[in-house]
Amino acid sequence: MCAAQHPDSHLPESPVTASRMAASRMAGSHPPVVLQVLPSLETGGVERGTIEITQAVAQADGVALVASAGGRMVGQVAHAGGRHITLPLDTRDPLNIWRNAARLEALIRHERVAIVHARSRAPAWSAWLACRRTGAHFVTTYHGTYAENFPFKRRYNAVMARGEIVIAASHFIAELVMAQHGVPPERIRVIPRGVDPVRFDPDAVAVDRLARLSSAWRLPDGVTTVVLPGRLTAWKGHAVLIEALARLPRRDVIAVLVGSDQGRHRYTAALVRQAQALGVADRLRLVGDCDDMPAALMLSDVVVHASTQAEAFGRVVIEAQAMARPVIAADLGGPVETVEHEVTGLRVPPGDAAALAEAIARMLALSPDERGALGAAARTSVLRSYTVRAMQEATLDVYEAVMGA
Repeated sequence: MCAAQHPDSHLPESPVTASRMAASRMAGSHPPVVLQVLPSLETGGVERGTIEITQAVAQADGVALVASAGGRMVGQVAHAGGRHITLPLDTRDPLNIWRNAARLEALIRHERVAIVHARSRAPAWSAWLACRRTGAHFVTTYHGTYAENFPFKRRYNAVMARGEIVIAASHFIAELVMAQHGVPPERIRVIPRGVDPVRFDPDAVAVDRLARLSSAWRLPDGVTTVVLPGRLTAWKGHAVLIEALARLPRRDVIAVLVGSDQGRHRYTAALVRQAQALGVADRLRLVGDCDDMPAALMLSDVVVHASTQAEAFGRVVIEAQAMARPVIAADLGGPVETVEHEVTGLRVPPGDAAALAEAIARMLALSPDERGALGAAARTSVLRSYTVRAMQEATLDVYEAVMGA
């Protein structure tokens, strides 16, 4: 169990500046209305991005609406200055997708929505149909690589490429959208996810927060920790880290897996069995979700991203870098763009436990000065290119562009 903070503490602490949206109101006295649609608001990077853009629209004198099936993050919508509308958008059933299109059409007309921003495929199909019927602008964010292992799956995924402007979280995703869906580059905007440098600041984490978290994780005083943040699912590479832990010459290192299995209890049990078979069960912690990630990262001697499939971006990587932590990332997908090898971190071949163990050992062998220099370079890189404020402003620019068009 992780030490908890107020749920609204995830909102960016640095206000976004008023953008041109404030000066581009629609005819009459009505401010532009932006509706974001997604399946639910439980947890995750898509959900956090939704809250951050809600805040940006509200602070830029727009009306920010969010439609989803609900979840534990709904309260953050109002705290960010928006309004949540509960609709059953967490369905993939074709008939219900069609029904949701009618619900969204009614909502768009009633609220005079100017822009619908879709963040997931099933709600995007409903939103696309509703926008065709109402004339509202349609924007999408292509959040993932989206598997195509079933017939017609590419056609299902293609709705995320139908936005007037398609937002890609990385250049890797932009290239994928162009290659798989034939979207011309002028319709794509690369907008990386961002981190709040005020919240994710090494100097802002009080000692008592570290002590509470260390106690909750059952960490002995002064222990060396390797932390892998991310929900418990096979492609996140937890098994790779457990094998790497067993390969480490040092036996005083504890691996901490931070994230929920979201009901995948068999996977969690399999990780425990793997650790037992390798003789490292006593040096493994599965701690569930954490509401104080800055403190969790500060407790890390090394932060690992071990995904075996390409990620669109990899937000936990830049959060760790913002906290000036040594980062080791799998050499594929979005982290290739955020981790400069041997400058702001290390990259290793995905799925290679031996290479990961070697990289962890190398990181742990750094002197304090070397570790400080690596962390400082990583934080500087994040402050330059990967902040929430930059992501918010770039997204508002997209909204203004489609309204101007």
